[in-house]
Amino acid sequence: MHPLLNRRSFLSRTATGLGGIALTHLLAREQAAAAPPSPIRPVVNPANPNAARLSHFKPRAKKVLMIFCSGAVSQLDTFDYKPELIRRHGQPMPGAEGIITFQGGQGALNRSPWEFKPRGQSGKMISDLVPHLGGLADDLCFIHSLTGKTNTHGPGENFMGTGFTLDGFPSMGAWTTYALGTANETLPAYVAIPDPRGAPQSAGNFWGSGFLPAAFQGTDFNASQPVRNLSRPRHLTPASDAATRDFISTLNRHHLEQYPGDTELAARISSYELAARMQLSVPNVAELSGEPDHILKMYGADQAGNPVKDLKAAYARNCILARRLIEKGVRFVQLFNGAYQTGGEGVSNWDGHKALEEQYTKHGEVMDQPTAALIADLKQRGLLEDTLVVWCTEFGRMPTFQLGASGRDHNPAGFTSFLAGAGVKPGFSHGATDEFGYKAVSDVATVYDFHATILEILGIDHERLSFYHNGVERRLTDVHGHVIQDILTPA
Repeated sequence: MHPLLNRRSFLSRTATGLGGIALTHLLAREQAAAAPPSPIRPVVNPANPNAARLSHFKPRAKKVLMIFCSGAVSQLDTFDYKPELIRRHGQPMPGAEGIITFQGGQGALNRSPWEFKPRGQSGKMISDLVPHLGGLADDLCFIHSLTGKTNTHGPGENFMGTGFTLDGFPSMGAWTTYALGTANETLPAYVAIPDPRGAPQSAGNFWGSGFLPAAFQGTDFNASQPVRNLSRPRHLTPASDAATRDFISTLNRHHLEQYPGDTELAARISSYELAARMQLSVPNVAELSGEPDHILKMYGADQAGNPVKDLKAAYARNCILARRLIEKGVRFVQLFNGAYQTGGEGVSNWDGHKALEEQYTKHGEVMDQPTAALIADLKQRGLLEDTLVVWCTEFGRMPTFQLGASGRDHNPAGFTSFLAGAGVKPGFSHGATDEFGYKAVSDVATVYDFHATILEILGIDHERLSFYHNGVERRLTDVHGHVIQDILTPA
């Protein structure tokens, strides 16, 4: 009799075979776990590059609002409370004899000109410079231990915006839209809103696509400067314009059928078609006249009468525009407070070297109420349930005043950012600087970690999102970065 027809022999051999299959499966799993994760390059259709794409895993947030304060906001005058700095005011900083920073030698320790007070149920100590943001203390998640790689503004802005100090690398928003696309079909996937005073020092690097396809760069406009070259010529009627677009679309489709592999042509057609749709959608979203009076007052957009109030109102209108874009489903919105130096040092941004109290009094007035209103407005409309808000700057400031001046020099050794909304713990603080606020000493985090965490919240593995360029598998976090798990809510 054949062995397999013998019941005892059949069961014996079957058991051995099943055990071998199980062993093979376990060994394969161990090998997969030991191997580094392979890069994931999203499959992008050139004819529709911003089509929605799946994240690597379940996201906590689907959209990002990044608020960037140009000029390096002082953590010691806003969110990083240091009682020892108050006690040692006017004394030399221990261990810092002869220290030279960006602009030269340092003087004595200097307490903040603004009083810190406990805010909200959490009792978070926040400065009177930003009382409206202080009122949101229980909604904010602070990272007090960020560190940078440079103490120069341009490279610092590049580093926060792109993960590299040099020019030519894709922005965080470009990486995000490359990975996820957008669910919105009539607006750009990525919008940058420059400050009313102008663009930041790194300008287009902050919203550029670098070596990623150009479709993923940000579209820059604000409430006072609409998208350029978007208006229909006056002699062209709406009906004629629509008929022309339909005719061109027909020609384009026939042309693509003849050259189905021409991805550059498909991308060019897609960009023109988006521009045509934007002729209707952008004026609608950027038109703020329909906003009710109580919203304008809430943001401070109704203020006027002097240069500071006029500037505050203009920035407030940008904040309302940011909310409307998030409301319409734009994937990544970048809002700028402060611009490249115009009119002298510290006049147009937070670079307070010489007269910090005088300059920050104006900058705090401009930034605080509109920014706080934006976050509160997003919350009351339910938009924070799937939106991550990121507030950041390029580096921090020294706890000392500069020699012969009344301001603080650059300091990338320890500074503060905060997040709010989907994916992060509200009313929470992570990490710490030393007793003077000079250097991060607890749960130290790099900008790479910061970027990795933002991508994690969006459901993206920062080690796997990549783009092959000039022989290198590039990614936002280069070869660095660890997710700051401590600040995250459960997925």
